[in-house]
Amino acid sequence: MSDLVERLRERGWRMTVQRRIVAEVLDGEHMHLTADEVHARATARLPEISRTTVYNTLGDLVALGEVLEVATDGRARRYDPNAHRSHQHLLCSRCGAIRDVHPVGDPLADLPAGERFGFALSHAEITYRGLCPECAAPGA
Repeated sequence: MSDLVERLRERGWRMTVQRRIVAEVLDGEHMHLTADEVHARATARLPEISRTTVYNTLGDLVALGEVLEVATDGRARRYDPNAHRSHQHLLCSRCGAIRDVHPVGDPLADLPAGERFGFALSHAEITYRGLCPECAAPGA
């Protein structure tokens, strides 16, 4: 059973076949799929699943805090099931590939008090941008 499905069961979330398929499609270490990619993978497993069901399920998972919605510079939003481990993202500026990274240190703790301007910080979203190995390769 996937980690995401297990977390949802532990929360008592009503697990319909459609919801389970969406959760299983999302589960993985570096999964950052768009809603359309989730729908395509879900329909390969359950042909009758609707786009509306996928979008509604993704919205529910984000609202529950089980999946992160990641916006990437005007591209389609992506959905990250790695919501319970603090991490940051590497983003390829050309193809849009995303990878989770776990740098040493806490970005909230590393921000000097003088740079907080009185804010009570709750979280930080940091994205490193550059080119992935395929896009950086000569002739790419």
